[in-house]
Amino acid sequence: MSASLSKAVLSLCYDPCMDASELLISPIAHMPPARALDGLSIAQAGLRVPGAPHSVVEIVAHMLYCQSWFLERCAGVATPPAAKASLGWPAATGDEWEALRKGFLEGLEQARKIAGQESASVRRVDPPIEFPALANYTLADAITHVAMHNAHHLGQIITLRQIAGGWPPPEGSWTW
Repeated sequence: MSASLSKAVLSLCYDPCMDASELLISPIAHMPPARALDGLSIAQAGLRVPGAPHSVVEIVAHMLYCQSWFLERCAGVATPPAAKASLGWPAATGDEWEALRKGFLEGLEQARKIAGQESASVRRVDPPIEFPALANYTLADAITHVAMHNAHHLGQIITLRQIAGGWPPPEGSWTW
C-alpha cells in the first residue's frame, strides 16, 4: 500500500466516526462478514459453482490463512509469507465449513482488538514483513489490509451464493 493511500485509508478507518469494528465486523458499506456467511449448509459451502475457481469454503480457508498470517505478524511472530500464491489457498472441504467459519470470525475479533490499541497507527509490525510493499506496515496498516482483503473475497462469496441460489442469508439482505 503506498504511503499516501495508507494515510488516506487510515484517516477513514481510524477517524472517531469509524472504528475498527465498523472496518472489520459491522461495516456499513457492505454486508457484515458473519451475515454474508450465515445460513450455509456443509453442502452449500463446499459447492463448486461451474466456472468459479473456488467454493465458498475454499475462499473462507484462504481468508482465514491470510488473516491468521497478518495476526501472527502483528503479534511479532516472524512467520514467512507464502512462497507462492497457491500456498495461501489451503485445501478445504464442506466438512470443515463450521470450523473454518468460526476461526475466521474469531480472527476478526482478534484483529479488532489489535486495531483498537492506542499505538496501532504508529507501531510498526516487528519484525518487518519481508515483502517490500509491506515492509513499513504499522499494525493499523496490517489490519486495514486484512479488512480490504476480506471485503474483496466476501463479495466473491456473495456472488457465488447468488448464482447457486443460496442468497439471501436467513436474516435477509439489503435491497439497495
